[in-house]
Amino acid sequence: MKFGDLKKEGHWPTLFAAFLYFDFSFMMWTMLGPLATEIGESLSLRGFTMSDDQQATMLAIPVLAGALLRIVLGIFVDKFGAKKTALVSQLIVIATLFYAYMSADTITYSQLLWVALGLGFAGASFAVALPQAGQWYPPRLQGTVLGIAGAGNIGVVIDFLFAPKIAELWGWASVFLVGAVLSTIVLVAYMMMAKDAPTSVYKPNPKKLRDYLKLMRDRDTWWFNLFYAVSFGGFIGFANYMKVYLMNTYQADMSSFGINVMDESNVKVIAGYFGALCIFAGAMLRPVGGAFADKMGGIKSLYIFFGMIIVLSFISAFVALPFWGAILVMFLIMANLGMANGSVFQLVPQRFGKDIGIMTGLIGAAGGLGGTALIKTFGWSQGAYDGYTAGFLIFAAMVMVALVGISLVKTRWRTTWGAVSGARI
Repeated sequence: MKFGDLKKEGHWPTLFAAFLYFDFSFMMWTMLGPLATEIGESLSLRGFTMSDDQQATMLAIPVLAGALLRIVLGIFVDKFGAKKTALVSQLIVIATLFYAYMSADTITYSQLLWVALGLGFAGASFAVALPQAGQWYPPRLQGTVLGIAGAGNIGVVIDFLFAPKIAELWGWASVFLVGAVLSTIVLVAYMMMAKDAPTSVYKPNPKKLRDYLKLMRDRDTWWFNLFYAVSFGGFIGFANYMKVYLMNTYQADMSSFGINVMDESNVKVIAGYFGALCIFAGAMLRPVGGAFADKMGGIKSLYIFFGMIIVLSFISAFVALPFWGAILVMFLIMANLGMANGSVFQLVPQRFGKDIGIMTGLIGAAGGLGGTALIKTFGWSQGAYDGYTAGFLIFAAMVMVALVGISLVKTRWRTTWGAVSGARI
């Protein structure tokens, strides 16, 4: 397939608009992660010190809200169309960003939680952008189209690269102003470029609540939910908590590196750079995981990726790693989580090809719930034990449960739907 085919068929302005919408939405969804330290310091100056658990809650709410809202917006796409759903959702996000900017000097912790909830609508954009782009194109181009539209998870890397520096120069509230302005520009571009596919191209097949309930009675749905809760949940959870983890554990090392190597005295900016490096691995290697799964089978790939994550998590839990060792281990954890995401979604269409829209919503929600659990677990670990050993052990245990689950289903999957799927399972 050549990218020129995308211009000959479908509607490339909609594809580009969907990519922009999702990419910038992902940036807004994860904005609190790279600003957590700055926001915490701002609240402390006004007499409120966030506990580790409260900080984790602030970071977890956008992930949780985005997970649940993916199902809601998915239903709205069927009922009202993708474009109307996207416009309303984006307006809520923009209003949230402007509110955070204007109230920053007096904002309370409770109000920050409402901001976090509003940003959850940005995380739910996955359920809008992908269907809107995919509806314009034939089945043989779906992989490429959904890959382009879904490449927005790179937005979290952009957050970590630029948000701490902008906060250093103009204050953390300015990051929300920049986000609001950029989101408004994207909204205008989206309004002008995006179109819902006409019935001559795509015949809507609205999902009803009973369709969701039917799939939720299928045991394979829950297995996939578990696998994605570990893989994507691990990715988005670590991504949001990355800066807090690095600041709590390796602040002195990052400060020294920043001063001696980069001539940067603000350790929070350096933490953003190292966070971006680790997150980049997971964001960019997701397609590689899918390619591995195509070649050797999704089950075998998950054995490898989950197995590596378990080993690396145990290393993080039990070995007093030097700074560069910790960065390498976290880089590899994120890389394997990203590749595991690709492997899970190599299997899902083989099992639920006719219900891929509903399953994307359900599994995506499970991934968000997994990320919420990871953030809260690591916040609890730091608060209770002044370290992350317990957090890494609990995460490793969950990955081990997923690995056992793969062992339980692999024979049945390979001898039933896998045998007629036409793909390596």
